[in-house]
Amino acid sequence: MTLRTKLLTAAILLLVVGAAAAVGYWWYWRGEPPVNQRGTVTQQIGRTEVSIDYNRPVARGREPFGDVVAWGQMWNPGVDRAVIIRFSTDVQINGQPLASGSYSIWAQPREDAWTVIFSRRADAANVTYPEGQDALRLTVTPRPGPHMETLAFYFPVVDGRAAELVLHWGRVVVPLQITAP
Repeated sequence: MTLRTKLLTAAILLLVVGAAAAVGYWWYWRGEPPVNQRGTVTQQIGRTEVSIDYNRPVARGREPFGDVVAWGQMWNPGVDRAVIIRFSTDVQINGQPLASGSYSIWAQPREDAWTVIFSRRADAANVTYPEGQDALRLTVTPRPGPHMETLAFYFPVVDGRAAELVLHWGRVVVPLQITAP
């Protein structure tokens, strides 16, 4: 490969990387933040660190479930970016084992019971449910809660080696019980 070809290849690579970065930060140059703000939460449970990285959709006066998200529809809670959860050790979620590692979270909301899925496909750019990649699939009973305008994942209870992680948006709270070593 000649020096000229190497320089041309490097220049093209810089243009492609720069364009990709520009697309990700278009809002910065417009002077406006993105509509769905990024959120992170990290919690120590026993010897396990759990971290969640996600975008936070806003209800804006709409009813999140049944209006924004149709009942029974497969749903990405991070909307325009996959929700990524990481476990530093093996854990149990609602009594079911899940190996340490990174997963994307998906849900199929229903009024009486939700399906919550931890997918092995854990890249943030993935916004389409990855069929056949389920690491764990749970049926979870939601409970009512106070109105939460912006979707949130949080840990309302942490006690030694056990914790409750909830997905909360609108008046719907979806609890997940995590047990760690």
